[in-house]
Amino acid sequence: MAWIILFGLSLFEAVSLIPVLAGGFMLVGPLFAAGLYEASRRLEKGERITLRQAVGAGWRAAARLGFFGVVLFFAFFVWVELAFLLLMLFLGLGGATLPPPSEFMQTLLFTNAGMGLLLTGTLTGAVLALIVFSISAIAPPLLLVKEVDAVTAMATSVRAVLLNIGPMLLWAALIAGLMVLGFATLFLGLVVAFPLVGHATWHAFRALVELDKP
Repeated sequence: MAWIILFGLSLFEAVSLIPVLAGGFMLVGPLFAAGLYEASRRLEKGERITLRQAVGAGWRAAARLGFFGVVLFFAFFVWVELAFLLLMLFLGLGGATLPPPSEFMQTLLFTNAGMGLLLTGTLTGAVLALIVFSISAIAPPLLLVKEVDAVTAMATSVRAVLLNIGPMLLWAALIAGLMVLGFATLFLGLVVAFPLVGHATWHAFRALVELDKP
């Protein structure tokens, strides 16, 4: 899928948007990992898991995951709009006038306006990512296995993050690092990084939430 998107951006001469979309993927990624949570859940119980069961896991909890998905995609579109706004403010660029990647990177790294964009964009993205991480750290696996509403799941996730702020910030940094490595290898690294993060997220959820209690 990443290669298809890259090909499409190449056709429209907008490859410079890859960093923006890569950052957005990290915001909505927890929703796409539902099958990985189901695989981890079954493996934890010593059960076999098939591709059909993993893919179908999200459908069984579609009603509960639906609203949460809307929240994540809203955050994604907020990030994209902020990115375009920052491009216009610092470089005077619109979506239809993006420079080629080589020229864009030179502008970004070797001009005052580019460095300002890099710093402001990084801080803005970090704040948004931290908010999304707080509401989604354990919400998707909770929605997958328990009949709770999305607001309750997000509130539970925020509470878990606040009660374990040190380890959870480290976990957020590890996720970001693994995703960056995945993108840096022309997306091939995501084949390893994304399932690894999904599997670890399930076990973090199991360590933080007691499912047997009402």
